[in-house]
Amino acid sequence: MEVSSTVRDNFMHLVKDFFPSLTMHDPLYNALALGTILTIAIVIYVFARLIVRPEIARWVSKTTNIWDNALQEHGFFRRLMHLFPALFIFLATPVLIEEASVLYGLLIKSALLYMLYSGLLGIYAILSTVEDVYNASALSKRAPITGFIQVTKLGFAILTILFSISLIVDKSPLLLVSGLTAIAAVLLLIFRDTILGFVAGIQIAANRMFNTGDWITMQKYEVDGEIKEIGLTNVKVQNWDKTISTLPTYNLTTEAVKNWRGMQESGGRRIKRSVYIDVHSIKLCDNEMLERFSKIRYISEYIEKKTNELRAYHRDYSIDESDLLNSRKLTNIGTFRAYLESYLRKHPSVNQEMTLMVRQLPPNEIGLPLELYCFSIEKDWVKYEKVQADIFDHVMAMLSLFDLIAYQRDGHLGYLSSAMDISQSEQD
Repeated sequence: MEVSSTVRDNFMHLVKDFFPSLTMHDPLYNALALGTILTIAIVIYVFARLIVRPEIARWVSKTTNIWDNALQEHGFFRRLMHLFPALFIFLATPVLIEEASVLYGLLIKSALLYMLYSGLLGIYAILSTVEDVYNASALSKRAPITGFIQVTKLGFAILTILFSISLIVDKSPLLLVSGLTAIAAVLLLIFRDTILGFVAGIQIAANRMFNTGDWITMQKYEVDGEIKEIGLTNVKVQNWDKTISTLPTYNLTTEAVKNWRGMQESGGRRIKRSVYIDVHSIKLCDNEMLERFSKIRYISEYIEKKTNELRAYHRDYSIDESDLLNSRKLTNIGTFRAYLESYLRKHPSVNQEMTLMVRQLPPNEIGLPLELYCFSIEKDWVKYEKVQADIFDHVMAMLSLFDLIAYQRDGHLGYLSSAMDISQSEQD
């Protein structure tokens, strides 16, 4: 108090050199005091911004820490500079202005609000820094914290608003909070997406359901791409066509979502595709066909083994091999299926430790589906598609060697026509 009185007296003495009849109750005195306080506050801010802040920036550039660079990037030190003039206004106002004055309350409240919101921006910068440092660590691969950071920011914003209102109306914050129960329904309606997003964020983090970088597909929203950000209320997904889809966070827990992370972390990416065989081209193998098939490297042992089995069967049951009704014969479709399985077993880009099979699916109006089921070692989209295309290029090219035809609408008519032409030429 003595220091305040001394400063005020000195200031009054200085002012009276220009205005001899001026008193502390005169509005001109308050105007001069206000101008002096604001002028010094501006000088302090300019000094902090032009002198102190560059020194801090140079100090940050010399360190090897990540966190101080992140603080600098998010403007923490720049926002911190606003606290100095606000603190000066708060301390200088009781010194130069009487407490009973209206200007006193206005300046004190303005300074407190200035510090409050400057502090809020500083806290925002710290939280953003925490998020950046966390995302740069290995822990970010396990669970995202963007939603929690946004919830924390929202919490500080709400507290700041409550304290601001409390400061302006001179009421306790607890009194304001107790009054919120009357408008709880309205608040729930306003913050519905925020509350749902917060709950969904807890579920996602606790169960490690999704993370940034995961490939997800949601047919309902035509989403097919990589998660770029999981926020409090929204999730941003960059689709493979480079478009950005934004959807509510809680949709990840309430809608059907396919997460391809399991595939990315496994040993391969599944190939599951069928070739439809024209049923008119399926037939029993004769000796000429078996001799031709036995020269194919992948199934030469298979042909020899099956031929010996059939001979033993016919011998044991005294069946003449020329008896078409009772004898057993190989089929071109079964031999082709054995060839494809052997081919996949030898393919360098197919994971041999995972499920591998060639199977027949129930025939339908467009032929007999012959499905290849295996896993490509290559999981990258472009490389995976190349491996899959190479395999089916080979499958389609080998069909004719087994006297098989891939179904194509009305294609069997051409096959029958060519067969009739051959038969007619043989008769001629």
